[in-house]
Amino acid sequence: MNGPTLSSHAIAWGSYPERRDLHDGAALRDLWRSWRGRLERRRAGPMPTRHAHAIAATQARLAHAEAPALQAGLTEARRLLRRDGLRQDACALALGVVASVMQRTLGKTPYPTQLQAAWLILQGRFAEMATGEGKTLAAGLAAAVGALSGAPVHVMTANDYLVQRDRELLQPLYDALGLSSQCVVASMPREARVAAYRSDVVYVTAKEVAFDYLKDHLTLRGERDPLLLRARELDGAPAQTPVLPGLCFAVVDEADSILLDEACTPLILSAPGTSIDEVGHRRAYELSGALQMPRDYWLEPQRRQAVLTDAGRQRVTQAVLGERGVLHPPRRAHELVEAALAARMLFRRDREYARTRDGIALIDEVTGRIAEGRRWTGALHTMIELHEGLAPSAPALTAAQITYQRFFPRYLQLGGMSGTLLESALELRWLYDGGVALVPLAHASRRRWLGERVFARASQQWAAVVARTREMAASGRPVLIGTDSVAASQLLSRHLQRAGIAHQVLNAVQSADEAARIVRAGQRGAVTVATNIAGRGTDIHLDADVRALGGLHVIACMRNRARRIDRQLIGRCARHGDPGSAERVLSLDDELLARRVPAWLRRLAAAAARHGVVPALWARPLFGFAQRAAERADRQHRRNLRLADRDAAERHAFAGQPE
Repeated sequence: MNGPTLSSHAIAWGSYPERRDLHDGAALRDLWRSWRGRLERRRAGPMPTRHAHAIAATQARLAHAEAPALQAGLTEARRLLRRDGLRQDACALALGVVASVMQRTLGKTPYPTQLQAAWLILQGRFAEMATGEGKTLAAGLAAAVGALSGAPVHVMTANDYLVQRDRELLQPLYDALGLSSQCVVASMPREARVAAYRSDVVYVTAKEVAFDYLKDHLTLRGERDPLLLRARELDGAPAQTPVLPGLCFAVVDEADSILLDEACTPLILSAPGTSIDEVGHRRAYELSGALQMPRDYWLEPQRRQAVLTDAGRQRVTQAVLGERGVLHPPRRAHELVEAALAARMLFRRDREYARTRDGIALIDEVTGRIAEGRRWTGALHTMIELHEGLAPSAPALTAAQITYQRFFPRYLQLGGMSGTLLESALELRWLYDGGVALVPLAHASRRRWLGERVFARASQQWAAVVARTREMAASGRPVLIGTDSVAASQLLSRHLQRAGIAHQVLNAVQSADEAARIVRAGQRGAVTVATNIAGRGTDIHLDADVRALGGLHVIACMRNRARRIDRQLIGRCARHGDPGSAERVLSLDDELLARRVPAWLRRLAAAAARHGVVPALWARPLFGFAQRAAERADRQHRRNLRLADRDAAERHAFAGQPE
């Protein structure tokens, strides 16, 4: 997003402002973005000194000013922003004024680091800001300045609870600035959404706003050009009110999770489909149970696919001779049987999916939460339902779909923040044309890293985790234990129960209860088992006496697919100058190793173990290779999707945007 792009006048944006897809010269633009990203990589990125001084001077001038003087400063800031847009001088003055109003209304004086993060967002960049450094207030500062310029601002956060919490926290600030604010949550009807989106600042999840955008695509029949929409009205076509007023300015919290980890997940607006051929699918599932590996099929765990051999295809073909419906022709039967084999062999309950009252629910691999509204494509979802003994649900037809990777570049201005962005700076520049800058800590870190231990077997790993947890809890220190799946969290919970260690478990939950539990994780002697980064977006506050005991201790029981996600979990301790410590306790049975490292190599490493502990000379290269391979695969997947989207858009350009 090459710097601030918002016009200073709303009339210039049209009736549905958004950045249009550009395809001419796209390859050259991508090359330029890559080079810019390399030049900016790991840059501290402080704001220019003169602007930092201007903000501080404005705060000092207004610190004890009477209400009329403060109002005059606000009027001048709004005038400059409306005239010049989000230019640096105007943003500096506005940030100083907004910071002064924040201190009066919320009783919170923003740290210079929070002002710096807000500055970066207003310049269309992404700020790496450590956990506990006040991202909520930084987002509020940026949103307030953006809204004072006249641009509708969408502040996106992790879930509906945080949407409502953050808006409620900052509403007094927006009211004092003369700005309207609302939140949009999943339960809101269309009429309420339309009204809420007309506010100056809207708090909403990324999923909700993307789905509302898709609904507008259908309502407006894919056309959002203001002149053509006006021409339709003049031609007698009924006026259609879109849900959104357009895509002007987005502030994205936990930007790496939304813009990278969930970048390729299709958001599908569905229409009722036809009933499924249950008999045919059951027949294919039964056939898969009679096949043998490696004679009839082999598995590709990394791609989570099963592939029939020539012998397997012949057996399936012979078994379905004379069949009709979904098993005809035989090629279709082969696809169904391969999906059934994958459901049997490669997908596990409480790891890739959960069984709920409503049927099968996918689990987000990164967060460990239920992925609401998602289902696997093709026959896989049906086969997993049959594998779980459930009646297959009717498939839904796709009315429109989009990915975050395609949606977010359509904002005229895009900025955000997260605790872990530097590792992905090049990719964020390439995908979203947004540079990454590091915001320094407001207080020096007091975190102690206790190292990494790798055991030969999972049973030894869990025994070590229980022992360390007992030791820490007995001393009064709270413990947060991160696992990579619902199944692992439940297994560890059973080990802790047998050891008589009281604890709470967070897994596959997305609610206010989750936030309440993660807050309690900082109490004296508390033990919390969480799936991966459950509770992300909610601070763990320590009891006063816990600080004296050494703070929160984090135990990571996995290596994630990306190193930055590992940093997210470790970053839950020693926040904002508090004491804390962290360590990793792993085993060679780790899921990441199982997918990326050959079994014979893991056996060699296990043979080198001394008293159950694998030497670092073996363990570090194995986990490092597996993690780098997973990161490369994820990056390549996002790149391939970007190129495929571009090709599809060019082929169908005559039909409008291909959602």
